[in-house]
Amino acid sequence: MRFFSDNAAPACPAVMAALIEANRQDTAYDGDAWSKRLDAAFSALFGADVAVLWVPTGTAANALALAALCPPHGAVFCHREAHIQVDECGAPEFYTHGAKLLLLEGEGAKLTPDAIEAAAAAIRDDVHQVQPHAISITNATEAGRVYTPDEVAAIGRVANARGLGFHMDGARFANAVAHLGCTPAALTVEAGVDALSFGFVKNGGMSAEALVFFRPDLAAATRYRRKRAGHLQSKGRYLAAQLLAMLEDDVWLANARAANAGAALIAGAAGGRLVEPVEANEVFLTLTADEAATLRAKGFDFYDWGVGQARFVTAWDQGEAAVRPLADAIAAL
Repeated sequence: MRFFSDNAAPACPAVMAALIEANRQDTAYDGDAWSKRLDAAFSALFGADVAVLWVPTGTAANALALAALCPPHGAVFCHREAHIQVDECGAPEFYTHGAKLLLLEGEGAKLTPDAIEAAAAAIRDDVHQVQPHAISITNATEAGRVYTPDEVAAIGRVANARGLGFHMDGARFANAVAHLGCTPAALTVEAGVDALSFGFVKNGGMSAEALVFFRPDLAAATRYRRKRAGHLQSKGRYLAAQLLAMLEDDVWLANARAANAGAALIAGAAGGRLVEPVEANEVFLTLTADEAATLRAKGFDFYDWGVGQARFVTAWDQGEAAVRPLADAIAAL
């Protein structure tokens, strides 16, 4: 009955089993056997040499990634609705020691190459204006929309031409890959992405996210930043074990497909109420206050999203039996 956030979902069985298996003595911090396997495991997934650091939150992953790509005197292009702007309490500015977020517009919370080029062209090349050093996009976006490989690659070409770092906030990266049916590499390293915040907590993890560097040299300084920020956990094996368990047998992808299927079921019942196309596991609908109250009276939990709108988010463990009652209730409004 709870559709306000996939953060509320339980950890999946593979993660719980991995935590139990890791519950034995090993080297502390990130020197354990599990943490040492991360680079190879993610390199195999992406078909490229990567460096991976575990962190406990998506906010930490995003902020540490941007700190690696942007100096304190620089700026990051992002969408006005980006999570790093709206929902991270200034963490990117804090971790970068003052870098500025330059906010752009775009349909479906997406950036476009033209919008980035126009914003960059308007900035004078002198010390009186902050200079861009990075681009950050979210996939899937805050509106539940998915960037295709071609769309990411087009932004990647802008980043490369202008010498900008390229970060992807992938809190729901698994849902994007599941929707597109493409390889993880096609959305990232093959499209010019330098750093990915690969979300696992929303997708069945418990307390671990992966910060993936497709430029492995960026990881060295980030290890110091992670420690300085208080995110180098002494028993890091518990975080690494979660990530490895979800990579094994593509649990991460199966979980995302299940969540996406739940969202599609709701979308099918929503008709003309849909505010955005449903491309991942978020559904945005128009609802009057009375209609929202009717759904809540039946026990459904969700976020109000602006005036006259609501957001419903499905999770990996909500199959048809869990989602069907909500779909029927929406259809009956």
